[in-house]
This record gives sequence, C-alpha cells and structure tokens, in this order.
Amino acid sequence: MTHPWIDLVRNSDPLTTLYSTVPPLSSVRLRSIHLNWRGPTLTLRIDLPSFPDNAPADWAESGNDTFQCHLQFLAVDHFKMCAWAPPAVVDISTSLADDHRISVTVTGERTTFSFDSSDSILVGHMSAFAAGENGQDTGPRHFLGRVDSRRFRSLPDTYEKTFYEHL
Repeated sequence: MTHPWIDLVRNSDPLTTLYSTVPPLSSVRLRSIHLNWRGPTLTLRIDLPSFPDNAPADWAESGNDTFQCHLQFLAVDHFKMCAWAPPAVVDISTSLADDHRISVTVTGERTTFSFDSSDSILVGHMSAFAAGENGQDTGPRHFLGRVDSRRFRSLPDTYEKTFYEHL
C-alpha cells in the first residue's frame, strides 16, 4: 500500500511550515545518494518539485527558486541499484511493509533503485537557491537551519562528512 511520504517524516515541522501542502515526491531532482554503513543509512539529496509558498522573505528577495533537502532513511537493507546517472528527475514511492518497515522505489529516465528501511524518515539540510543553467545547484544558497546558515554559503564539498552523513 502506497503511503504519503510526509506522514513518515519524524521531524516534518519545518516542511509543514514552509509548505501549505507538502508536494509529493514525484518529479524530484535527485542530486546525490550517500550510503553510510553506520545504521546503515541512506541519504538522498533532492530538489522538491515546487518552491515553498511560505518561504522566508529573504529567500524570495534573493531570487531563489528551488528548495533542496536531504531525506535520510534508517536501518536500510535490500538495496538494489540498476542505474544511476546524476542528476536525474525521479519519482520516489514509499509503501508500508511489515514490522514498522517501508519499501522505497526510486525510478527515473536513467535511474532505478530500491531498498527497505525503517518507517521513519528524517529531513535535514533544507536550503533554497537559484537554479543555474541546466538546473545546476552550485551557486549561493540560504539554509534554513542555524548551524548550516553559519557554516555554509554554498553547497559543501562531498568530503564534508558533517553535512552528508549527519542531519
């Protein structure tokens, strides 16, 4: 049975404050996948398909048009990847399984993978930026979280473990 993803997010308050209606995970731009053996966890860095209608004033004033966040899945197993060509526009579907578990399927034109995880999703590293040519996300950005706002003015390099491994 397919399940609305936002109902599975343990820390959904920032999203439900930013969006009157949180968009579904269809036609999201998948930017990166981070696998971590601790947990084990899988973190997806995605651009949601619409910009928040209740975004902070400085986000809109700065010309930001894209909202990005990390979705972290815990206790991941049965990970199967058939294709991955980043960045890719994908649909992410979640369905309830047994014993507080969900099955997650990610499908797109050049990307297909699936996995099972606990039925709790975490969201973090929420930010807004103006998408560059071809949707690039390399320019300046505004982070929602205070720690991220103080530490970063743009997307950190992939070796920045505190950003990619922890929410």
